[in-house]
Amino acid sequence: MNLKIVNSYYDWIYKNVLFLDSFWESTDNTTSHKTKIEEMPMAIAVFFIGHWFSSLFCQSFFLHRYSAHKMFTLNKFWEKFFYFFTFLSQGSSFLNPRAYAVMHRMHHAFSDTEKDPHSPHFFKDVFRMMAHTYEIYIGHLRGVQVDKEFTGNTPEWNMLDSLSFSWPMRIIWGTAYFSFYYYFMPPGYEWLYLLLPLHFLMGPIHGAIVNWCGHKYGYQNFDNGDKSKNSMVWDFLMMGELFQNNHHKYPNSSNFASRWFELDPTYPIMRILNWLKIIKMRERSVSQ
Repeated sequence: MNLKIVNSYYDWIYKNVLFLDSFWESTDNTTSHKTKIEEMPMAIAVFFIGHWFSSLFCQSFFLHRYSAHKMFTLNKFWEKFFYFFTFLSQGSSFLNPRAYAVMHRMHHAFSDTEKDPHSPHFFKDVFRMMAHTYEIYIGHLRGVQVDKEFTGNTPEWNMLDSLSFSWPMRIIWGTAYFSFYYYFMPPGYEWLYLLLPLHFLMGPIHGAIVNWCGHKYGYQNFDNGDKSKNSMVWDFLMMGELFQNNHHKYPNSSNFASRWFELDPTYPIMRILNWLKIIKMRERSVSQ
């Protein structure tokens, strides 16, 4: 009789141990599943922020400060490297360096006049300005005749330019963006698909923000005869591009910040690249 009681007791303990073991195992799986779900929106956030700032850096560093203004020099290898990196970072919205440079030089020459390719003061909203800018950009891309003062001394890579401008390439980029979102999209976060158009048009969106806000909102350090503004004092959002008033005063200065409290995040990166001898900054661009 006592032996039966002992066996029953051990049998009860064994069953409870099995139950607790299965319970904790299921709890661990649930926690792991929840952690995985929580990591999915984070992956999309990291991807969006990475795309935003890599595209923006290339636009400010390679398209603007190198292609348009030649604030520094690059050897052939590094020019091709940053050309291709710009293609990768901007993806479906890759901006041709030559067309960008020509249009930007015209912007400086005719700032906030009717000949300015993208002054916000002649349009009711930013979308009309973007449409107008796109028409002018396409014209330069197709070789429309402009004054020689706006052309020349720009990087060119005909094969990559043709590839990037083709619709199959744009569809490939768009599919890649969608696939990433589809794979990492957790239930209940489907609204994040609304970010996809920003990926598709990342380059032009950056340009629109700078051209619209940089000539409408902010403060002025200098009277440049136009309506350029400095929209931020620490321009981390646009990597220094919103110091439009400073830039129009000193168009060849590598540092878009002018006063002691202003910060242009791209400039320290340029100094590091110069120290590493990847770029060679011009004396005039450092001294101003």
